[in-house]
Amino acid sequence: MSTEPLNETALPPLGKTRKTHYKPEKGHIEIDHVTVDFGGGAIAVNDASLEIMPGEFVCLLGPSGCGKSTLMNTVAGFVHATSGSVKVDGVTIEAPGQDRGMVFQQHSLFPWKTVCDNVAFGPLMAGEGIDSARATARSLLEMVGLSAYEKRFPGVLSGGMKQRVGIARALANYPSVLLMDEPFGALDAQTRAMMQENLLQIWDEFGITVIFVTHDIDEAVFLADRVVVMSASPGRLIADIRVDLPRPRMPAMATSEDYIKAKQQCMELIRVESLRAFEQQRATG
Repeated sequence: MSTEPLNETALPPLGKTRKTHYKPEKGHIEIDHVTVDFGGGAIAVNDASLEIMPGEFVCLLGPSGCGKSTLMNTVAGFVHATSGSVKVDGVTIEAPGQDRGMVFQQHSLFPWKTVCDNVAFGPLMAGEGIDSARATARSLLEMVGLSAYEKRFPGVLSGGMKQRVGIARALANYPSVLLMDEPFGALDAQTRAMMQENLLQIWDEFGITVIFVTHDIDEAVFLADRVVVMSASPGRLIADIRVDLPRPRMPAMATSEDYIKAKQQCMELIRVESLRAFEQQRATG
């Protein structure tokens, strides 16, 4: 078998969109006056409060090093708040759990496992039998358009394909919240655009709550119901911008009045905060 990465353009069509016909009941996130202080003057997040309703798609947008990932990691259970609280569906977050799936910027797949067994790993750890876990994995691989590659190993997949496997794996335990930490940041522009559309199809199918961390303004506006903007360090929530664009989102919407308005709002805020971050880095460099 060739070890050359497969070409993204050789993929079968992406999963079909089925508009959800129910209102999600789970995935309610409450972030209440959260501060994360790593000590030594390193305050990553400062007094952040945010409520996200079940089924909402929210992007956290801000300059590099502003605490976006740290705040999301308090929801994941990877980071504990120094003060304040984080709840999902009324339960205080103390540790990672099956109700929250995570997709990282790097795919973090097991290189010795096939694509199918990578996706099946979560259900297996949750106590499912191997046949049931693989059936779940195959269903999700079909959704992300990778059924034909279930027996391949990650090393022969392109970057976009690896991230699609990562998304399928994060959904394998059917969480109520999907957390995504700049998952498309390392992809080329064409693959990134395709991945964004595929993600929205999956979100529509699952009716799941999504927190998506990005520093890309166009990505945030295209994907989100709301764009929450963070300040330069220490990270504060300084704006909550509702994106009034119809769904399904289409690339042609990038020239619409509502899209441009939301983008301009974000650009003005990010420019100010990015300059502040630059000055901070120069002062401490």
